[in-house]
Amino acid sequence: MRGGLPLGIDFTGGTVFVVEFPQATSEDAVRTALDPVTKDKVVQAYGRETGKHQIMVRLPMMEGQEQGANLEEGAKRVETALRAANMNPTIISKGIVGPQVGKDLQSKGLWATLTALGGILIYVAFRFRLTFAIGAIVATFHDILITLVFLWAFGYDLSLNVIAAILTIAGYSVNDTIVVFDRIREELKLNPTGSLRDVVNSAINKVFARTIMTASTTFLAALALYLFGGGILEDISFTFIVGII
Repeated sequence: MRGGLPLGIDFTGGTVFVVEFPQATSEDAVRTALDPVTKDKVVQAYGRETGKHQIMVRLPMMEGQEQGANLEEGAKRVETALRAANMNPTIISKGIVGPQVGKDLQSKGLWATLTALGGILIYVAFRFRLTFAIGAIVATFHDILITLVFLWAFGYDLSLNVIAAILTIAGYSVNDTIVVFDRIREELKLNPTGSLRDVVNSAINKVFARTIMTASTTFLAALALYLFGGGILEDISFTFIVGII
């Protein structure tokens, strides 16, 4: 992944706010109006309520803000630029994350993920055996890695919402893995003379229908969030969709 997965405003610090316009306004028009403020910005549709023309703007740390300047200034500059373009914006909501808070969230997000994987390793090792635990961690890490690759490929940032979705995927993945492991253990008791390959294949085949049913229902819920949940839920629902698949 060239350059790695970009960090969201939650981790790098900056300003996020939702702007409502009296008439339909395209994202490209907003981007053009904000070019004098900064070239490095994220502009996306927000919400899908009829009659409400809302757009979410996310800005990274601007020049001077790293030295402790008021982060509120960034939002004021953006509002001024939009008014200069005769867009008559109304600020609906606003969120500000300082650089120190961003670094703290980045550290906590990393530790939360590592702690979750460590807890999975300990639980599966205690519940089954160490070799099963290693297999569960590898499978879970695989699911997380593939999800991160898709997030990078489709241009999403790593935010707190995405971290929460990734932790949920890790739990979902290990739950499915444990169901398979439990079935393998039962098959080993029922067929102690069979080869490990045959036992594993038999166990997977017996839980495959269950996996398809649970994954399909969860996928449909995530897809509904992606299609109708609005811009604020787009990254977390996309993460769910990829992780489930």
